Amino acid sequence: MRSIWNGAISFGLVSIPIKLVNATENHSISFRQIHKTDGGRIRYRKVCELDGEEVSTPEIGKAYEDGDGSMIPITDDDLAALPLPTAKTIEIVAFVPADSIDPLQMDTAYYLSAAGVPAAKPYTLLREALKRSRKVAVAKFALRGRERLGMLRVVDDVIAMHGLLWPDEIRAPEGVAPETDVTVREAELDLADALMDTLGSVDLGSLHDDYREAVEEMIAAKAEGGPVPEREPAAGGGGKVLDLMAALENSVRAAKEGRAEGDEVAEVTQLPAKKTAKRAPAKKTAAAKKTASEPESGTAAKTTSKTAKTSKTAAKSAKKTASKTASKTASGARKRASA
Repeated sequence: MRSIWNGAISFGLVSIPIKLVNATENHSISFRQIHKTDGGRIRYRKVCELDGEEVSTPEIGKAYEDGDGSMIPITDDDLAALPLPTAKTIEIVAFVPADSIDPLQMDTAYYLSAAGVPAAKPYTLLREALKRSRKVAVAKFALRGRERLGMLRVVDDVIAMHGLLWPDEIRAPEGVAPETDVTVREAELDLADALMDTLGSVDLGSLHDDYREAVEEMIAAKAEGGPVPEREPAAGGGGKVLDLMAALENSVRAAKEGRAEGDEVAEVTQLPAKKTAKRAPAKKTAAAKKTASEPESGTAAKTTSKTAKTSKTAAKSAKKTASKTASKTASGARKRASA
């Protein structure tokens, strides 16, 4: 890989000669502007607005536009004379936990390559120190005419550097969050959790740019003079969600179906039939209901009748005994009076 910058990493009193290499590449398809009538290329000319003449690249310089519109010329010598200690140095200023870096600050990524055999030992030392500490290095460096902030971390056996935006380049998220207070129910959170679990994890290496593939197929077909391949239109989205719970439930169902279709082998386990409890015959059930609703019928009725007869007999016997006792008492009283 071709280096885009040569310099050194300043690690305390240790200096590590390195080469800066782009860690990413752009695969997007670019288009040219043409004249629709004849297909001719549309090109832009650099013209001086004062004399209307086209200007070549060597004749073009830099200037700063002041608030009143006037131009202040700035030469390369003016910029080279500025004190810039990081012009050819990646100066490490601190070692911090990786989670202390806000992902919003992440910018372009680079690989740092040791420049020559003498740089291999200090390069390896810094790499292993970063691994063991589980930290990242925050550094300052200059690239393309401006000083930048960077983060050094280990990727496999290579030190990678991510350009970082300066803290004052991150805009505050004011006015972005919903202004109205919204209450989320536990049931909705449970469904959202279920949806996340169903979607699960993904191997990022398996993801690809479907749109770029479609554009490449279309260009190839046009180049060969054949028909443009037809593709199914993308599913519509972005509609108004009328029922959040229903949308979540449908999402979970669709995700489960999608995962089932994606499985190479689907195994179905036959579950044993469920044993059902034996139901009592209808006649017995009816009899039980009748017994419960009519307690005085049958044996219960006979028992009640016997108890009533016994009570009547006891009452008659008590009446006779009381009458005899009263008669004897009266006779004794008469005898005592005549004597």
